[in-house]
Amino acid sequence: MREIFEAELRQVGDDLIEMSRLVESAIRRAGDALLEADHQLAQEVIASDHAIDRLESELDERCVHLLAQQAPVATDLRVVISALRISASLERMGDLARHVAEIARGRYPAQAVPGPARETFVKMHGAAVHVAQRTTALLATRDVTLAAEVQQDDDLLDALHQDTFAATLDPEWHGTAQETVDVTLLGRYYERFGDHGVSVARRITFLVTGNFDDEHARADV
Repeated sequence: MREIFEAELRQVGDDLIEMSRLVESAIRRAGDALLEADHQLAQEVIASDHAIDRLESELDERCVHLLAQQAPVATDLRVVISALRISASLERMGDLARHVAEIARGRYPAQAVPGPARETFVKMHGAAVHVAQRTTALLATRDVTLAAEVQQDDDLLDALHQDTFAATLDPEWHGTAQETVDVTLLGRYYERFGDHGVSVARRITFLVTGNFDDEHARADV
């Protein structure tokens, strides 16, 4: 019976890694679609979000089954509950990548990001991809040193998010109302993407060390 339970836990871990890989691909392609005004790529990202949603549903069902049938305690319970929270964060990260792609698709053939803001979003794209890559590596290896790198990327996303406000409030900003809204929304999507990556990193750190930073619990919201 214990062997079956451990096999189920391993499958939960594998599903989380697969979800994270799909999120990593989604945010990379969504950013490329945004910066290159690539309608086809944006459409592919939007369509592929269903795979992330499906994996979350299957993973959550497996976790609920484990809770009901195996009644795990101590470390095992912590693993199952953490997996439920991590899957929710990964699913939300996939949604945010889809939102970026939806803006890229909606503005095609025009560029959604006007020239003055382009460099900021090039940097945001790079930082978000790093968050996704390190989140996948963290789930696969449970190397908690990667958690600090996820936090650093999120700090950069937070700073760049502030830059989007500065750009649109600058007297020299001449973007249309639509461009102003798009830049504001895109900045928020990338900023939240980083927050959810940090949430995953903190939960893995908690699993490995038993310590959780309550000060940043808001990242789970």
